Amino acid sequence: MKKGLFSRGLFFTMMLVFVLALAACSEKEAATPAPGAKTEEGKTEEKPAKEEGVYSIEDFSNVKKNEGTAIAGGSLTFGLVSDTAFEGTLNYNFYSGNPDAQVLQWFDEGLLTWDKDYVYTNDGAATYETSEDGKTFTLTIRDNVNWHDGKPVTAEDLQFAYEVIGGKGYDGPRYDSNFTSVVGMDEYHAGKAKTISGIKVLSDKKISITYKEATPSLLTGGVWTYPLAKHIFGNMDIAKMSSSKEVREKPIGFGPFKVETITPGESVTFVKNDDYWRGTPKLDKVTLKVINPTTVVQELKSGGVDLVDSFPTDQYKDNANLSNVEFLGAIDRAYTYIGFKLGTWDAENNKVKSNPDAKMGDKNLRKAMWMAVDNDQVGKRFYNGLRWNATTLIPPSHPEFHDSNNPGVKYDPEAAKKLLDEAGYKMDGEFRTKPDGSPLEINFISMTGGDTAEPLARYYVQSWAAIGLKVNLEMIEFNNFYDRVGNTGKDDPNVDVYQAAWGVGIDVDPSGLYGRDALYNFPRFSSEENDKLLARGISAEAFDVEKRKEIYNEWQQYMVDEVPVFPTLYRAVVSPVNKRVMNYAIGDGTGVYLSDLAVNADKAVVAQ
Repeated sequence: MKKGLFSRGLFFTMMLVFVLALAACSEKEAATPAPGAKTEEGKTEEKPAKEEGVYSIEDFSNVKKNEGTAIAGGSLTFGLVSDTAFEGTLNYNFYSGNPDAQVLQWFDEGLLTWDKDYVYTNDGAATYETSEDGKTFTLTIRDNVNWHDGKPVTAEDLQFAYEVIGGKGYDGPRYDSNFTSVVGMDEYHAGKAKTISGIKVLSDKKISITYKEATPSLLTGGVWTYPLAKHIFGNMDIAKMSSSKEVREKPIGFGPFKVETITPGESVTFVKNDDYWRGTPKLDKVTLKVINPTTVVQELKSGGVDLVDSFPTDQYKDNANLSNVEFLGAIDRAYTYIGFKLGTWDAENNKVKSNPDAKMGDKNLRKAMWMAVDNDQVGKRFYNGLRWNATTLIPPSHPEFHDSNNPGVKYDPEAAKKLLDEAGYKMDGEFRTKPDGSPLEINFISMTGGDTAEPLARYYVQSWAAIGLKVNLEMIEFNNFYDRVGNTGKDDPNVDVYQAAWGVGIDVDPSGLYGRDALYNFPRFSSEENDKLLARGISAEAFDVEKRKEIYNEWQQYMVDEVPVFPTLYRAVVSPVNKRVMNYAIGDGTGVYLSDLAVNADKAVVAQ
């Protein structure tokens, strides 16, 4: 698959415009409060006046308007917007990247669904109930929930998923506190027990899972609900599962569509699953294809795709009035961030091994790098307001726990210079040295992508150069990027700083990204205080929502102070949908499912 060409002339033009725009702004501009946020005095902040060409996610609906009458059957094309191939680890128990998740959603799903507040409901493929003490979850799988090969999805399949993820040889990213909190998992993982004592198969369709402690997270994403077909994987070596043809070439699930054909990394053809537990899907066929960010507008205009997973928000301004689509929008459960490598992954003990002597180990250096970048202007100039300045590591997609009163670290390059001076990073010509007088060079990696990917990364490099830091940039495609930062447990020692993005899931608990036992803790940050705060966030006292807010506000401030990473932008999902598409929505808790998708014509509407 060919990568889009990057125009050198376009880059320097964009950089010049952007730098001039930033120069016109006050260097000490405060972070813009979220509309409707409470100020420190308790007053409601009035919405700022809109700037021309700057949009707000509040202006979008997340549910498609239906036009016309649905036809029987029909097909549509879904565009996976990426400049690289999807990896092809097509099983929820093993995948790690969002592109694979975009493929998975069409043919597989979890046993439980959730509402707009991210609380599990009883509307999914299974129902659940909890014990009086809150420690035991009992799931009952519906009788008509079957794998695509006709075999029933059973309680043993869910038990088997826990055994695989907790087993030696497992090479995926799932084994974290959500699993170690299950009674008996530690003994099973250590090879001291043949079964997980806290998991009981009560019947073919009924299973109970007992946890060491009752936590508020168990109701909001803390229970793993993705079974693994034991009749397919039961006799397979765990270490070979993720690379098997049953994961990469012929995957099955129990979702609304079945995988018919796969062109590795490029496209997937799905056909309807007549045996789907919610009922036969309205569409006959769905084709997923990877499309480059540079060609997404052309594909939409021509009707080459009906839907895309995410439209590049930097292209919205010039295409907001496309005649053949309706743009949907929602706050993304995600944020982009700059991460600092502070250690390595201890694969033998499955935990972070922080290194106090790491190049980026001085939090004064890290804080200065945050102070040097103006993410408020980045959001406006690069993304027309559809990404905006991020302040803490709990995003506004979780409004109950996002601390909208926390300003994060304000843009102030002069204060950043002073902080570096005081910390001993002295200027030696154009750049600074380490406090011991030796040269300081920082290696920074970022992902390739649309037109803004490299200009944005170079803006950060330029901002850091402006405070005297020599930063070397390397642009890397998606799959290789995450391998370099530690997705497989191997951290590239040549990486000091990286720019990435996190999808935060439905559970607000940040342990899966910043816990000591989380593989996804790519900065490899750990501390006793962090351990304590994360544990308190899912403790008995956190059942009191106000107390949990207080704990997570404290954690958000702690991470602002320590700066193992700093958030750069919160994000809107902007999703153009061809006007022939019916029964479609984005976001959580809409009650609209992929099996409901329909079209009102055989062919996509073409732009006028």
